[in-house]
Amino acid sequence: MEEKVSGLAHRTLFLNTTAFVICFAAWMLNGVLVTFLVDKGIFNWGPIEVGWLLGIPVLTGSLFRLPMGILTDKFGGKWVFGLLLMFCSVPMYLLSYADDFLSFAILSFFTGIVGSGFAVGVAYTSVWYPKKWQGTALGIVGAGNAGAAITTMFAPALLNKFTGDGTAVDQWKLLPQIYAFVLLGMSIVYLLFAKNKRPEGHKTLIQLIKPIKNVRVWRFGLYYFLVFGCFVAFSQWLVPYFVNVYGVSLVTAGFFASLFSFPSGVIRVLGGWLSDKWGARKVMYWVLGSSLCISFFLIIPRMELITPGAGIMASAGGEVRSVSDTSIQVGDKVYAIQAKVSGKETFDRSGIFPQKEMWHEVVVKQGQVVEKKQLLAKASTCIFFQANIWVFAILVTIIGAIWGIGKAAVYKHIPEYFPEEVGMVGGLVGVIGGMGGFLFPILFGYLLQYTGFWTSSWILMWILSGVCLIWMHRVITRMMNREAPHLAGHLEPLPKNNK
Repeated sequence: MEEKVSGLAHRTLFLNTTAFVICFAAWMLNGVLVTFLVDKGIFNWGPIEVGWLLGIPVLTGSLFRLPMGILTDKFGGKWVFGLLLMFCSVPMYLLSYADDFLSFAILSFFTGIVGSGFAVGVAYTSVWYPKKWQGTALGIVGAGNAGAAITTMFAPALLNKFTGDGTAVDQWKLLPQIYAFVLLGMSIVYLLFAKNKRPEGHKTLIQLIKPIKNVRVWRFGLYYFLVFGCFVAFSQWLVPYFVNVYGVSLVTAGFFASLFSFPSGVIRVLGGWLSDKWGARKVMYWVLGSSLCISFFLIIPRMELITPGAGIMASAGGEVRSVSDTSIQVGDKVYAIQAKVSGKETFDRSGIFPQKEMWHEVVVKQGQVVEKKQLLAKASTCIFFQANIWVFAILVTIIGAIWGIGKAAVYKHIPEYFPEEVGMVGGLVGVIGGMGGFLFPILFGYLLQYTGFWTSSWILMWILSGVCLIWMHRVITRMMNREAPHLAGHLEPLPKNNK
């Protein structure tokens, strides 16, 4: 008999999704705000300090997911989510009064707790829906990640409007104040219209944290470390990335960053549906394989590289009879040389594929006697790669959408394998994934500092995608060899109490 879904469940889903959209928009504010403050010279912060300010709110939002998930399992989601929104509105408002790195970092720490709302939304939604619909329902809640696109798309334009395009820079303070009032307003709406509900049965704290010892939880956490952690990191990192690499304005950079974050959030609904229909194992294979391939293409930096080419050597000894711009004559042998035309100015700046130019530089003189195999003219090759901004944006959008599908696939299995500890397990997986959102901007800053390559961040993504894919394949292969009859359509064998 098919289980029915009540209208109250749909109302709860709507409230959770809307609240999480606002939470995520507030959680990602530093990506735009810090970039603006540095770009306008309001604060003199380097890439490492910027990396920390982008990562600190992500850290707190991640760390608090576990306790928030446990509190939701224990007390229900209405009061936990409502009070969370109300609490975070306070440091968000005070952020407008920050006047140095330390105060900005401390307030960002408390503001970042708003990111833990996902663990509350997942646990609170799961108690309202039957297992058949949980993948789709949790995918809809997770679509609140699209709140990042709201910030990256609209916050730069608001900052420009408030500051008069730089004539009244102190007016940037209006932005965090607006975010604070939105958080407060959502908390009031949530407390008025949500109805509390907890999982059936009462468990002690020891029983709730028991799944921590299950390696399956940590493996899911690693996958989420990639698909969610990287999404959070690049939702912020892409703004300074586009500003520095392509020289676009902050508003344009915000637009391109939103091309990455908005589809990645919205498509999470599709990821939940695909996981319900085809199984998360197939979805995760596709997600990790695609992430590996696309991140490899994104590694190639925008560059102008000059490297030694194939020079001209004498095929026989003799006297150099003549040297011109087009040839060298040694004895009776004439060697054609290629002169430098005009350098990088001839390259097509709108081109998609790498371009090159090669030229020779004569190293012998007329009348000189040379031996066989002696170098007559050394060669130089200039390789120019524009890393076309639209091609880059399309690839970034695709990989963001792929990670969005992966986020839903990971969370599909939590209520299936841990139906009584969704908040705790979902919170722990969220902590691990969110730690990626914290660590990656900091690592990106250090990699940029020491390599000088903005694309060094994609090298890290390529390595991590490969590690996840290899580990998942080895585990699945081992389980298939051991328990093949139980694996059809699932990421791993179902628990014994599941049919």
